[in-house]
Amino acid sequence: MANREELGIIRGARAGDAVCQLALGKLYLFGGASLPLSLPTALHWLNRAALQEQDEAWMLIGSYVPFEHAQHCLPAVLSWYDRAYDAGVEQAGLVLAQLVLNQAASPAVRHEASHLRHKALQALETAARAGSAEAQWLLAHQSGAQPPSAASPAPQPARRGPGSPPSHRASARQQWLARAADSGLAAAQYAVLEQAWHGDRAAFLQRALPLARKLLADAPADAEAARAVDWPLATAQLTLLARCAELYDQHPEHRNALHHCRELAAHGGDRHAQLALGLWFARMDGDGKRQADGIAAVNFKRAIRWLTQAGEQGLAEAWYALSRIYLKPEFSQRSVAEAQGYLERAADMGHGLAQLECGMYAWRNRRTDENSDVRAAYWLQKAAAQGCAEAEAALARIGAAPKASAWADAILGGMPREVLESQPLLAARLELAGLFGLSRAEALLLDVKAADQGHCLVVDIRASYGRSKRRLVLLRTARERQALDRIGRLFDQIDNGPDGPEGNYRQRLYRLKTWGPPAEDRLAA
Repeated sequence: MANREELGIIRGARAGDAVCQLALGKLYLFGGASLPLSLPTALHWLNRAALQEQDEAWMLIGSYVPFEHAQHCLPAVLSWYDRAYDAGVEQAGLVLAQLVLNQAASPAVRHEASHLRHKALQALETAARAGSAEAQWLLAHQSGAQPPSAASPAPQPARRGPGSPPSHRASARQQWLARAADSGLAAAQYAVLEQAWHGDRAAFLQRALPLARKLLADAPADAEAARAVDWPLATAQLTLLARCAELYDQHPEHRNALHHCRELAAHGGDRHAQLALGLWFARMDGDGKRQADGIAAVNFKRAIRWLTQAGEQGLAEAWYALSRIYLKPEFSQRSVAEAQGYLERAADMGHGLAQLECGMYAWRNRRTDENSDVRAAYWLQKAAAQGCAEAEAALARIGAAPKASAWADAILGGMPREVLESQPLLAARLELAGLFGLSRAEALLLDVKAADQGHCLVVDIRASYGRSKRRLVLLRTARERQALDRIGRLFDQIDNGPDGPEGNYRQRLYRLKTWGPPAEDRLAA
């Protein structure tokens, strides 16, 4: 509770007395006998005192009130920092630069500060040359500066005017960023690391090692300990640990640090670290092959936990690894059904080897499920699209590629448009035969809607033509897909069976044979 003297100062300040307002601002700025230290409250009263020509008030504002509090009082406090900087307060110049160059400020504040921009840049460069890491960081990000390479030298750049060439300005900004990182500013250090990661990995490791060691020194021993204490991990730190683990993986001498980084990165949610950690606990590689080096005793329980987390974050490799675990004879919960489920999840996400295995599994089970060959063709086509030669060879056994049909081409060749338009369904069936190499019976009896499976055409007319055999015709090109879509729309609302408008096989064959003189002559030939 305020004492009697402080209560008098408070009453005078509220009544508008400038001296009392200055005194009250000092009490809150440095802390009074019974009043707490409060920079926002101090700024409020010092600002009111400065408005009444109390020069000491704006000097105190410029010397002691940082940007974090000043930014909430814009634009009223800009002039106080300007005056304090002119009076020789270097700290005021840094805060002035932060206020003026702050891109998040409102348009009204930016308009108010536009005439101070040149002075702010001068103040910023002065503070940067004096060794202020914050000033170096802010100076490096003016006018769209990009983070520099971690290997960039950090000499003291010569001062250049606004007319300097863009390349020179960019070089100076990168040097300032490097100096800010060398000064220990965390944001600058991580910005330089980001640049080095996409350029010079050796430079990244050189700069990242001290940060990683410092982070690991105070970190829990492993992911389980980190989870037990709910150890917090910032995004930048998570990225640092995950990338260090990736680079350590190529250096066996850093094995202990590698595992520590990987454990903590996995705890933080990095999916690649979770995948690597799961494979390590399972003692296998991404293809399911046993690794000679790794954990002494396989721990499938922990491996499944980490691989599941990685898979839920979109890594197909994790689901594929889980499918390998559930097929291992030594795994007590071995399950072919579980393994197949994980395998299909990996295949759905584009894993080429999983797609090949799904296709081969479906092909082996074609005798128990007639449509299994359709699924096999689907997965094998997906794998072949990723360059899998084994899938391409299997496709050649499963379904024939479309071949030209000479009989259909002979009928359609030279047919007048008027004749084609007189029998649109029949003309569409002949076009299908020409595209996919159908026999005459297949072309006339095929149920177009049921046959189209998206990636292949199931040619099955056994119900109406007993001598035929079921077969698949693979769709390979966009032209075939577009033609089938167009023809399919003609049959969408039509019954393709013998009770439909086309009739039975005899009626369709008769219609074909009597479809104008050109068709009759060609059939006779």
